[in-house]
Amino acid sequence: MSAPALEHAAEASAGMPQLFTLVGIMLIVCFYAGKLIKKTSLPSLIGYMLVGALFGPSFKKYGMELFTEPVLESLAFVTQVALGFVAFSIGSELSMKSLKRLGHGIVWIIFAESFTAFFVVTGLIYAVTRDLPMALIFGSMAPASAPAGTVAIIQEYKASGSLTQALYAVVGFDDGLAIIIFGFAAAISKSLLLAETPGHVSEGFFQMLKAPTIEIILSIGVGTVLGFVLAQLVRFVKNSRDMLIVVFGLITLGTGLSMLWHLSLILTNMVIGFVLINTRRESLVHKVTAPLLEIMPLTFVLFFCLAGAHLQVSALPSLGLIGIVYILGRSGGLIGGARLGAIFGHVEDKIKKYVGLGILSQAGVAIGLSLIVGAEFAGLGAIGENGIAHGNMIGTKVITTITATCIVFEIIGPILAKYALGKAGELGKATR
Repeated sequence: MSAPALEHAAEASAGMPQLFTLVGIMLIVCFYAGKLIKKTSLPSLIGYMLVGALFGPSFKKYGMELFTEPVLESLAFVTQVALGFVAFSIGSELSMKSLKRLGHGIVWIIFAESFTAFFVVTGLIYAVTRDLPMALIFGSMAPASAPAGTVAIIQEYKASGSLTQALYAVVGFDDGLAIIIFGFAAAISKSLLLAETPGHVSEGFFQMLKAPTIEIILSIGVGTVLGFVLAQLVRFVKNSRDMLIVVFGLITLGTGLSMLWHLSLILTNMVIGFVLINTRRESLVHKVTAPLLEIMPLTFVLFFCLAGAHLQVSALPSLGLIGIVYILGRSGGLIGGARLGAIFGHVEDKIKKYVGLGILSQAGVAIGLSLIVGAEFAGLGAIGENGIAHGNMIGTKVITTITATCIVFEIIGPILAKYALGKAGELGKATR
């Protein structure tokens, strides 16, 4: 091994004791913070996020930063694996039988809430800025959700019922639809910026759509293959301990391949669970998912603590008018669109009333899309009076605003999800 490699390995190993010590302390502190928060009738995950934010970069100037940027980078894999578990658990709830019981109404809800949020936010941002490329990008961010918040509430409060099933379906499928909407909106916005860029030749609309289309197709394909592999493997596993090892391995494999091939991590792992639930009898699927339910609380503690640490609380004052319009437009679009879809889909009354309140969480996917905008729009468009290209201005504004608004949605999303499930009478008796 070369000298630089040995030096890097030595530095990494030297930092491991501190990393493990920090994770151990945070697990214990977050656990009791969650218990304390729960006494106020708020979800435990709010407590986990508060602890993470308190000891993250946001409070660096007060000397409280334990989750430094290098530490967060070292623990990034925890977030990815946790999302893989969340996505798999969503897919494993989406049996064709349960979806048929919900009827075509669930399809109406998914399309209506996604496209209503897109059009409402696009229209409002355009009215405020008169900037069509920027409005389209903000509109395309609106449908993206953070399923972890909703799933954490469902599992913490042992929710069950038709609204719970509807929420699993909506937060599972609308991220795939959000990526497609973003692909179209980004292609149109990029074409508009290229048209005003001196000496730049447009790639063509359909050429720009190629990347998101391939991402969706490959994610479904990889998830399907791994799902059938898992469905075969679990037939020969006898006890729950061995089952956990096999399932953990498949989810980790799906997560790793998604990251390696730049696929949708959520969609890939959701399809694995979807294939499993629809190709194996219910009793066997229960044997597969039961061990996961034992370790999911630990996963949620780590995930939401790190999510809190990543939140840039200092970005909140920079919300401005665009941020406020985005929050109101997205909330109104999702809630109103879900209700509209439920009306057209003729679903039962409690789903009609409350499904929109359970899908407001937003985090990783939206922030990831904003970073794509920042990278791909750089240098495009006319140069403004301040010497900055139009594309750079859009990228900066989108990243700043989405980062700030995600803080709001990550806090109010789980709270409203719990409220919706409570009003629908679907919270478990033991924790109600």
